Amino acid sequence: MKSHEVDYEIIGEACQLVEIELDPGETVIAEAGAMNYLEEGIEFESKMGDGSNPDEGLMSKMFGAAKRKLTGESVFITHFSNCGSAKKRVAFSAPYPGSIVALDMAELGGRVICQKDSFLAAALGTKISVTFNRKLGAGFFGGEGFILQSLEGDGKAFIHAGGTLIKKQLTGETLRVDTGCLVGFTEGINYDIERAGSLKSMLFGGEGLFLATLSGHGTVWLQSMPFSRLADRIMQSAPSASGNSIGED
Repeated sequence: MKSHEVDYEIIGEACQLVEIELDPGETVIAEAGAMNYLEEGIEFESKMGDGSNPDEGLMSKMFGAAKRKLTGESVFITHFSNCGSAKKRVAFSAPYPGSIVALDMAELGGRVICQKDSFLAAALGTKISVTFNRKLGAGFFGGEGFILQSLEGDGKAFIHAGGTLIKKQLTGETLRVDTGCLVGFTEGINYDIERAGSLKSMLFGGEGLFLATLSGHGTVWLQSMPFSRLADRIMQSAPSASGNSIGED
């Protein structure tokens, strides 16, 4: 199915949102809870599938929903359609500060692999599926980098990066990154997990036990502040429960 051709504008700096303009009859899909606002004339409905295959059967939709549920994703994907007679807009934002990346899937080879929590929205016709790294080391030790999403299509898709977005173009070299800092990569990039240095470095270096290695030819998107790191730092700096109870009966 050919993706709908949507127009968009990314608004803001540190806490961005993407405003998508839909012609009459056009639809955009998004993760549950990502919608910020919508104009009159746009109707939305939660569905089990992404709508990329209109002939997809019920069992196939249920299997895809089950895979999303097992990986912690919402079972449903929300479809926003312009049912009016004029152009209308709907906006989406991520749940924490960062940058939104607009992907032209046709220019990127039709497929992008991204972290399971980074997908925000896409034009109808984009196929969204859960993918697991096939290598044993990545499967057991990949952490956030283990469960990935595959986005396939020829239209626009939008993913979110926490903090500052970093775009790297690899031409045969290898890049080693914290698994949580990976946002996505294009076809042609090989992804694996390796041990983070010596045993001493693994235990006391503070950089985690394993790193993601990305090599080959293609584009890699990274984030400076993955949500897991932000949450850990908030928890570490928060007063303890015992401290909060001082002065209480």
